[in-house]
Parts: sequence; C-alpha cells; structure tokens
Amino acid sequence: MLRMLSWNVNGLRAIIGKGFLDWLAKEQPDVLCLQETKVGLHQLPEALKNLQGYHAFWVAGEKPGYSGVALLSTAAPLSVCSGFGVERFDKEGRTQVADYGEFVLYNVYFPNGKASAERLRYKMEFYEAFLAHVQELLAAGRKVVVCGDVNTAHKEIDLARPKENEKVSGFLPEERAWIDRFLAAGFVDTFRLFTSEGGHYSWWDYKSRARERNVGWRIDYFFVSRNLVAQVRSAFILPEVMGSDHCPVGIELAL
Repeated sequence: MLRMLSWNVNGLRAIIGKGFLDWLAKEQPDVLCLQETKVGLHQLPEALKNLQGYHAFWVAGEKPGYSGVALLSTAAPLSVCSGFGVERFDKEGRTQVADYGEFVLYNVYFPNGKASAERLRYKMEFYEAFLAHVQELLAAGRKVVVCGDVNTAHKEIDLARPKENEKVSGFLPEERAWIDRFLAAGFVDTFRLFTSEGGHYSWWDYKSRARERNVGWRIDYFFVSRNLVAQVRSAFILPEVMGSDHCPVGIELAL
C-alpha cells in the first residue's frame, strides 16, 4: 500500500518550528507533496537537507519567498522534473512531475486569483495549459495522480458559505467549470469516492479564526485518472494537523 499526502505548508521555514519534523516522523508517508514552501534552494533548513529515509526534490520560483513545491519520497522516482513545459507558468515554481513507472505524479500549487483581475486571468490560463498537458498523458494510456492546492472549491458542499462567496475567486463559476472539465477529461476527485457529505475542509482563513468554527474551504485535492480508480483504497483529510492555514490531504493506493 502506498500512502501519499499533500500539504500546502504556507512557508517551510515557519512550519519547521511548528513540529513538522515530529509530524513527519510519526506519519511516515511513502510520498509527501508540499506546496507554498516559500524557500530558495539556498534557504533550505539544515534539518531538511539530509532527511533520513527520503529522496527529496525541491522547486523554487524566480520570485524570492513566493510559491515553491517539494516532493519527499521513500522510493526514488524514475525521473523528476519541475514545470510542465510552459515558461510563464514554470518560472513561478508551481509544479513537479515525478514518473514512478506505474503512474505519473503531479505536485501542483495552482495560482490564486484573488489579488487582481490579471492574476485571475493568469490562473485560468494556467488551468487550461495544465489540462492540455495532462490530456496528452491520458491519451498515451498513462496512469496519472494530480495533487496539491487547486485554489478552487468545486461544489457548494466544498465550502462552508457558498452563497457569500459566489463572486469570490476560488468559487467563481468559471473556476468551478474548469474542475468540471478536468473531471470530464478523465479524472476523479478521490475524496468524493468515499465521502459524500459536507463539512470537510482543507483551508481556513487565519484572520477570522475560521478553523475554530470549521468555516472552511476544500481546495486541496488528490485527483487520479480513471484507469487508476480501482487501486484507490482510501482518500482522506487530516484537519487535526496544525501548523498551516491548510491541512494535509491524502490517499492510499494498492500497487
């Protein structure tokens, strides 16, 4: 059984001081994908430079202290690369692609569109380019896992206050419609294979102390291609894990 976790840590150096290494030693996932690490390769904490039992791969964006993703894996992938081949998106350090042979893993920190109309447009263009890219793998018959912070809640059930957020980036009709198209192209939202009710979230606003009241959004996902669904044994959210405004999400695959 392969246990895979994904977590937007909202700053790797910050979370190191909040018990991250103890959590990792206790949890011991086979694969851990991190988003929003916010560190350059020269800024990696010493404790993470030689993690026992893990192969570690780090991606940083051009802009200091912004974005960034990381992959920790007990088994070495056949290959790992950063980005998916579109320079204007890859330079922000948002994507890792790891080929494990039996499947290809995408660790993605999708853009946030709240800052401006320009950033919303960038987010939607990123979405379109990413979908076109992974469709090529599906057409080739590959099994694909896509995880990370998608920065959009798909359905009303996926956030605590849908009506109040209908005109907010993260729940706009066009953002939600892209997830519809992504699923229609050949992917499955693994969490919804096992859990149909609401009240399950992966992000809560810090400023309003929303986590205490569970007023959240489910914007972190594990998607798998349909040809991998039969091997998904569980999908879950770990809201009790603190340290970020997001919590980890995960799946277990029978391989």
